[in-house]
Amino acid sequence: MLFLAACAGPPEALVVKQFKLRDEVTNSREEPSIRMEKLRRLHGAVSMEERKKKLGQYYTFIWNDPKAVGQGKVELVFQYQQGASGSLVKKMIREFPASAAEGEAEFAVIGDDYFIGGKVLTWKATLRRGNRELASRQSYLWQ
Repeated sequence: MLFLAACAGPPEALVVKQFKLRDEVTNSREEPSIRMEKLRRLHGAVSMEERKKKLGQYYTFIWNDPKAVGQGKVELVFQYQQGASGSLVKKMIREFPASAAEGEAEFAVIGDDYFIGGKVLTWKATLRRGNRELASRQSYLWQ
C-alpha cells in the first residue's frame, strides 16, 4: 500500500472538466453518471422555460497551488470563441484571495448566450498568481 502512495505525484496545477447539456429531458436509458450530471445542472429549474435556460456548455476548473500561498491573489481567466460570434474572443474571470491554496471555478455558456452566440468552438484557461502564470489549458483549436 505504501508503494502505491509513493507513486502518486503532486496534483496538477489546473484540471479541466467539460460538460455539454444538450436537452432538458432525462431518461433511464442514459449512462447513470450522465443522467446524474444532467439532474445536477437542471436542479431548481421547474418549468421547461427555466430548464431551457440551463442548456449549454459548462467548464469546471480545479486548481492547486499550495507552495505560493500569500504571494498575490489568484486569477483564473477563461477565454472562448463561439460559432456565431466569428473571431470575437470573450472572457470571464474568477478571482480568489491570496490566502487560497486551491479552488474550483465554473464557467457556463448557457441560455441566451449559448443560443444566440452559438456553441463554444475553442477556449483557453489561464491560472495566475500575482503577475506569474501558474498553468494554462486550452482546446485543440485554440490559436
